[in-house]
Amino acid sequence: MPRAMVSDRIVTVFGGSGFVGRHVVRALAERGWRVRNAVRRPDLAQHLQPLGSVGQIMSVQANVRYAASIQRAIEGSDAVVNLVGILHESGRQTFDEVHVQGARRIAEAAKKAGIKNLVQISALGANADSASAYARSKAAGERAVLSTVEEAVIIRPSIVFGPEDSFFNRFAEMARLSPVLPLIGGGHTKFQPVFAADVATAVALAIEGRAKPGATYELGGPETRTFRELMEYIMQVIGRRRLLVSLPFAIARLQASVLQILPKPLLTVDQVKLLETDNVVSDAAIRAGLTLEGLGIHPTGIETVVPEYLYRYRKAGQFTDVHLA
Repeated sequence: MPRAMVSDRIVTVFGGSGFVGRHVVRALAERGWRVRNAVRRPDLAQHLQPLGSVGQIMSVQANVRYAASIQRAIEGSDAVVNLVGILHESGRQTFDEVHVQGARRIAEAAKKAGIKNLVQISALGANADSASAYARSKAAGERAVLSTVEEAVIIRPSIVFGPEDSFFNRFAEMARLSPVLPLIGGGHTKFQPVFAADVATAVALAIEGRAKPGATYELGGPETRTFRELMEYIMQVIGRRRLLVSLPFAIARLQASVLQILPKPLLTVDQVKLLETDNVVSDAAIRAGLTLEGLGIHPTGIETVVPEYLYRYRKAGQFTDVHLA
């Protein structure tokens, strides 16, 4: 879309330097917003500057564990987006502290500043009754936000794909190094991968008031595929043959109990629990129009984007001739 004139509107984005965050920052900048990127290390967020005009994007220091830093980051803003999240716990970065208390502090700061325009990024599968601590904390974070700012919009994406994603890239890298890939739970879990740029557009539309206040949107791509089907698709894209071995959930949890000790764990017990539940848009959300289509966004399929960045995992990179069916 053509870049809009830079306005005086300011949106504070918490966690804007991450994978999904940079797409959100770009989408907001294209619509003329002045973006204040609130992160723990502003010096590591300089890669966002080229996404907007000179002076349009500025990074400031903030930590969701400290209310005072949140208040300073929000001061003078017209809208707030919270993208901060973690996939596994480490030290003081716990699910409760980041997903629940952090979200609560941001919502309380927004309310104190008189800001009702708040978008909270959650996750498809957020459920107070889930066996996964990650999913329970996401649900608790949603409740904390909505109980503080009733007009806030909650966005729950399925697994997000894009050039820097941690799903397709991770398994393509595993396929490059290992002759065998595990199919946790037999590979029957269903997913609805959603393109990062589509999620970013949804956030921008919500910030512009095009979403229903207080509503929870579930974002998924145009196709639902099982874990096995996604692994097979990755093999097809990178032109490699690998043995796909079913791994029962019980054994996967046992292996994860060891892997989660690593500084950057490949798998945790909590992630295995998360894989026991399908990660797709609910029928209720579809009926209510609380989806990408409900926002007027045509979802992007994985075939359109994924081959453009997974080619580097082929034997000869972009020079490998791979037929994509």
